[in-house]
Amino acid sequence: MDYFVRTADSWLNELLEAFGAVLIEGPKWCGKTTSAAQSAASIIRLQDTDLRDEYLTTAASKPSLLLRGETPRLIDEWQDAPVLWDAVRTLLDQRQVPGQFILTGSNAVDKSKIRHSGTGRITRMQMLPMSLWESRESTGEVSLHELFDNPDYDIDGKLSNMDVESLIFAAARGGWPATLFIPKPSARLLVARDYVRSVVNEDISRIDGKTREPKVAHAILHAYARNISTLVKKNTLLEDVCASGEISISPDTFSDYEGALERLFIIQNISAWNPAIRSKTAIRSGTKRAFCDPSVAIALLGLTPEALSVQLKTFGFIFEQMCIRDLKAYTMGYNSQVSYYHDRYGLEADIVLHLDDGRYALIECKLGSREIDEGAAHLLELQRLVRVNREGEKQLPIPDPSLLMILTGGKMAYTRPDGVRVVPLGALRD
Repeated sequence: MDYFVRTADSWLNELLEAFGAVLIEGPKWCGKTTSAAQSAASIIRLQDTDLRDEYLTTAASKPSLLLRGETPRLIDEWQDAPVLWDAVRTLLDQRQVPGQFILTGSNAVDKSKIRHSGTGRITRMQMLPMSLWESRESTGEVSLHELFDNPDYDIDGKLSNMDVESLIFAAARGGWPATLFIPKPSARLLVARDYVRSVVNEDISRIDGKTREPKVAHAILHAYARNISTLVKKNTLLEDVCASGEISISPDTFSDYEGALERLFIIQNISAWNPAIRSKTAIRSGTKRAFCDPSVAIALLGLTPEALSVQLKTFGFIFEQMCIRDLKAYTMGYNSQVSYYHDRYGLEADIVLHLDDGRYALIECKLGSREIDEGAAHLLELQRLVRVNREGEKQLPIPDPSLLMILTGGKMAYTRPDGVRVVPLGALRD
């Protein structure tokens, strides 16, 4: 079977050169094990149905036996036997050699089940479903790294092969690797729906052994989907969940379910960027609701590509999720963080992409060309406020953004006279 190269592959190899072990986290079905296997010399799969009981018995009595094998040794779904974490850490202390183990897991483990953090020995990297470049749909004619590094980078005329209809289908299908090997297009759309079903019926209770109601889990996810890419408050989501009268839960119960869904990496909310450029009371600091992949929202809303093609306002919110997913993938090696800016005066940036070296980009997501002027005006005004603030700031002033960019569903990339880069998502790569 053809392997689709992931942006995580090179970053994993780099981490293995520096640390004794790498933990790859992320939503299930996003390709963690397949990607890790490209770098592994030996593999043990704890969910192997023929050997699972023997593996768990061995882990309980002498976990070090499961760690024997050529290195890097991949331990898939290690969280089924949390004791392996401390066993790996102990063995790393003995060997003092990098690149020994790769651990993969689809949920965050309760920290009370492990004794040591693994700091300095075990590092973490998070994967997401595939970006458009990884699924070979983006032409990759525009490099995000080059946009950051080279102010003179010429992007004019670089093209995307994707129109709005193909972007809608790619969003509905999602970045799940398994979909790329399904011949029938309509069948590819079933994977995201089954992913949601699996999460609410099985995973949300299996994560910590605590029984949770599938109906409640689905209602919470549906409320998220109805408010995707917005700053809706938690009490509003709770009211949405209980609106039908069939479900009645407390705020604490809502938080418990929400926390479990975050540990499964399906919910990945976006925090606000709060630079000191205006009164703090003027800057909104709520949470922007987000999923790991745009297909989750589409599946929960029961939408088809055909329905979305005549609901472009709705798809605009989902397109933003698609942009966030891809930007995270393309900047994985920079330990990037994503936030947003929105103030009460209406000034906004859909995405603030932060790199670990202090650089950042202000980004707007605009599906159509008619919104580009407005998006550019927002970015330029925000840049102006950063500069005005810096004039009177003596300690740690905010630097200029390294990049002002509008991601679009259009066909051609270009640089505006005001310096704002306009880039089709279907032309972007790492």
